[in-house]
Amino acid sequence: MDASKTIPHEIGGVRSDALRFGLHGVKSDIVGSHPLESAYEENKASQERMKRTVLANTYGFALPTRMEMDRQILSRFQRPIGAIPSSMLGLEAMTGGLEDFGFEDYLNDPKESESARPANMHHGMEVRLGLSKGPVCPNFI
Repeated sequence: MDASKTIPHEIGGVRSDALRFGLHGVKSDIVGSHPLESAYEENKASQERMKRTVLANTYGFALPTRMEMDRQILSRFQRPIGAIPSSMLGLEAMTGGLEDFGFEDYLNDPKESESARPANMHHGMEVRLGLSKGPVCPNFI
């Protein structure tokens, strides 16, 4: 059967399960990020590239490669799905994120808001075992 003639069918997917994940908002698809936010992200990426270049010129190519491998390992580390999410403290310590003062430090963590859902451990385990699709833990109502 030709692949172009098939209809994608998702059971339990994000788009087809409005009762579990809520209705899909179109605004996020139409409106891009704020220009200041995109400039900030671009500047942060260029600063990171410059830092890697300086480290490679000073200490050799092995150090930035090792630091990138450590960053990838620490970014994959997660606690098992449950009520306590992983804080990624090791990754924040390595990347210097502990010194950053973000909006969640001043205004509060969005996960602690009144519109946050409690973690559904059953659905998280279904996603982990491949029985269901979608995010492991949908955060907001």
